[in-house]
Amino acid sequence: MIEIMSESKGRVLGVRLTEKVSDKDYMETFIPALEKLIAAHGKIRCLYFMDDDFQGWDIGAMWDDAKFGLKHKDDFDKLAVVGGPKWAEWGTKLVAHLLSGEVKTYPNAQLNDAWKWIEA
Repeated sequence: MIEIMSESKGRVLGVRLTEKVSDKDYMETFIPALEKLIAAHGKIRCLYFMDDDFQGWDIGAMWDDAKFGLKHKDDFDKLAVVGGPKWAEWGTKLVAHLLSGEVKTYPNAQLNDAWKWIEA
């Protein structure tokens, strides 16, 4: 599931990922929110927070994420990835080479630090 975090404002979108993230979550929640921000602000900033219940993405959600990321690789000013399993951190480091903006990872305990960085 994807939930828009209440701290989101302006060109910053924060999302909490819990349990299994589905294609429906991307198509109905995440992608429309990102497209709206990109249309309004150009370059945006995004914070992914994978909480302790996060179990990964289904294949449709992974495909949606890859397609959107490649299409909009120059539209992200900053991307923060908080928490998640070790493989998610490795994946984030790979994605960092494709995006034109800055990318940082944080452990769950540093969620507040990630918000400070993404908003600065």
